[in-house]
Amino acid sequence: MPPPSPIPSISPQPRLADFFQGLGLLGRAFGLIFRSRRLFVLSALCAAVTAVALVGLAWLLWHYAPGALGSLWTQPESWYGRGAWYAVLVLSCLVLWVVGANIVPPLLLAPLQDPLSEATEALCGGGDGPPFTLSSFVRGIVTGLAHTLARLFFLLAGLTLLLPLHLLPGVGSLLWTVLGALWTMTWMAGEFLAAPMTRHLYPFAEVRRMLRQHRALTLGLGAGVYLLLWVPILNTFFLPVAIVAGTLMYRGLREANLLPPPPTSSQGALP
Repeated sequence: MPPPSPIPSISPQPRLADFFQGLGLLGRAFGLIFRSRRLFVLSALCAAVTAVALVGLAWLLWHYAPGALGSLWTQPESWYGRGAWYAVLVLSCLVLWVVGANIVPPLLLAPLQDPLSEATEALCGGGDGPPFTLSSFVRGIVTGLAHTLARLFFLLAGLTLLLPLHLLPGVGSLLWTVLGALWTMTWMAGEFLAAPMTRHLYPFAEVRRMLRQHRALTLGLGAGVYLLLWVPILNTFFLPVAIVAGTLMYRGLREANLLPPPPTSSQGALP
């Protein structure tokens, strides 16, 4: 008897409970990775590179973040002033480490993201793209670059707009950390949902529409990836798990007819 389809059944009407379905996609992704030899090999390779990148980011923040903060705010001499200074340092490093983890490993592992997404769709059955052509390959690169630049712009713009919160005494840095984390979770959802959508040449407007219309579902995915980053050892697998989970969400949205047919399907029908 064939195993059940890994594609999630997504409700056409957005619900608050969708948050937990989005969160649960990570467990579904882990299960799929351990059932597929190809996904496991690709994920293990990603984990090795990610481990080196995460340790490198932590080392850079440990050595250079205090000096960077000191150049903007001289460490106070009073005990409560030093306490506030170190609180700002720790909270800022936490957010910057997560942001760096979502920029550096994906850039290093960009060649493996499409194979991971393709292998996931193959296990879902159907959904293959059109045959390889040079024009579709070039268009895919251009679309992927445009999506990446747009996503990075929104991530950095959101965190920059929140920076003035540090000026609020006492709770400002805490607010910046909480709101920055929520913004980063939303950005993560867009990042990993966009992986299969970019491959099928959807415009970035469609990614934004899914984030807007299915906030609870997509935020659940982003929150799951965010939390995974803080689990030692498992966090080295965050990128392949997130890509597989984002691809499963994409297929679920397609099965529920919440997304129009991908542009690649019309291209594939051409002679």
